[in-house]
Amino acid sequence: MVNFSEIIKNIFSYSETSPLLFTKFFYWAFFGVVLIGYTFLSDKKVSRSLYLMLVSLFFYYKSSGFFLILLIFSTLVDFYIGKWIYNTENPGKRKFLLFLSMFINLFLLSYFKYTYFFTSAINDLFGTKLVAYNYLADFSNLFLGTSFDTAKIFLPVGISFFTFQTMSYTLDIYSKKLEPVKNILDFGFYVSFFPQLVAGPIVRASEFIPQIYKKFSLTRYEFGWALFMILKGLIKKIMIGDYIAVNFVDRVFANPSMYTGFESMMAMIGYSLQVYVDFSGYTDMAIGVALLMGFKLPKNFDSPYKARNCAEFWKRWHISLSTWLKDYLYIPLGGNRTATKGTWINFGLIILIFILLAANTLATISLIAFVIIIYLIYKFNDKARKGIVTNINTMITMLLGGLWHGSSWNFLIWGGLNGIGILVYKYWRKISPWEQKNGRLATIWKIALTFSFITFTRVFFRAPDYPIASTMLHRIWNNFHPELIPKIMSGYYKVWLIMLFGFITHWLSYNFKDKWMEKFIALPHWQQAFISAIVVFIVYQSICADMQPFIYFQF
Repeated sequence: MVNFSEIIKNIFSYSETSPLLFTKFFYWAFFGVVLIGYTFLSDKKVSRSLYLMLVSLFFYYKSSGFFLILLIFSTLVDFYIGKWIYNTENPGKRKFLLFLSMFINLFLLSYFKYTYFFTSAINDLFGTKLVAYNYLADFSNLFLGTSFDTAKIFLPVGISFFTFQTMSYTLDIYSKKLEPVKNILDFGFYVSFFPQLVAGPIVRASEFIPQIYKKFSLTRYEFGWALFMILKGLIKKIMIGDYIAVNFVDRVFANPSMYTGFESMMAMIGYSLQVYVDFSGYTDMAIGVALLMGFKLPKNFDSPYKARNCAEFWKRWHISLSTWLKDYLYIPLGGNRTATKGTWINFGLIILIFILLAANTLATISLIAFVIIIYLIYKFNDKARKGIVTNINTMITMLLGGLWHGSSWNFLIWGGLNGIGILVYKYWRKISPWEQKNGRLATIWKIALTFSFITFTRVFFRAPDYPIASTMLHRIWNNFHPELIPKIMSGYYKVWLIMLFGFITHWLSYNFKDKWMEKFIALPHWQQAFISAIVVFIVYQSICADMQPFIYFQF
């Protein structure tokens, strides 16, 4: 007999072991119910904002449980601070309010992302026995009757994304690029909008908030394009990303010493594909779902593996984060023009993080000496000054971008390598005899070289720690075993076919892919529905294990 009370309880309760994911049927049932309610409110702007904010808060509760408190807190803090900044002309008060907003946001972000790092580093340096403590879990246990372990600090899903959104809102009001929203409902809707809440794209207030006050509109073309994006996202995430992860990539990264260097190399290539289809697949679905409700989210990927150099790659990959870092970090630091106080403060912060990670006296002395030398060259050598400024600001941006993803040597190395890649290309293009060559072979060579470098850096991004990354690179260099390649190829032939399909579809020309997209959009609705049903059936038939969480949920 069906227990309806148990079903209702499961629907409205949070499960740590079964969070709400885009790829689960429950999510699409949830979205279907949301759409039904939305049809009655789409032309009523205030009711629409309230409705979408409430369902978005419910979505976040199903994804993160009691961390919903954080989302609500961040929303209230930046809404009211934004209003206070806008309503005062006192420069000192404006700066204080901006500092307060930045401090609160960065403190919360740092507490959940970096507490373990700082306590471990301090304990290593000074022999102390500090222990991380989860005060939010303690609050929940006290007032909500939960039983969370206060010794464990869980990273709230999407905290980096909604924190960066609220920060950009306050920064834009401070710089007088934006006026505050009319009411807390509109701001709460902007911050919590569920399609992009937990893994981006990072949406600027200046791009999204004007849409809140527009009348709902969805053309036939937009409907077809939204449906196409959702189907494309499902294929990317489940059929390609999850399959190669479960059947090959995760196995090698879990224990690389059991595999040959060739398998390690293929796992690195596979992960480059996996992380792209996983993240861009989520973004595709988010864009499609948002558009069905009349809201346009920014493009977050532009065929990044077609990039011909590292600088171009970062203009195509995670565009919303790259532009956020450029606009709110790189340019305020001085960009390629000058060094500001912020440059040296952030430079010192990164050196401090290096010292904490190294936890070594010799390394500390060496790093301090390095800082002094760089500063003296900057101060007394006019010819080298501009180059130092540009390079330091670039490296700060990339290193902090790496630390945004996590506090470990691996993420610092990954960010640093990408920064070095950008700087090397900047100087190489001035002397390269091939820079101006844009023929097919030259383009293929540039793309292959860039992809190989990005794939190499990804081993530090994916490996759980430095020893795993080191082992994989060591196996490639010393235990490649080319004689086993035919056997390996036959043993994992299904994985290679899926990877081949993924890369081919990525590298197809824009014109070819756009042509097929336009054909789908032009089809009658019944044919679109029929194709969608077939695609969904095939995609979900490819599931061979529990659905994998989206990679960027952890950031």
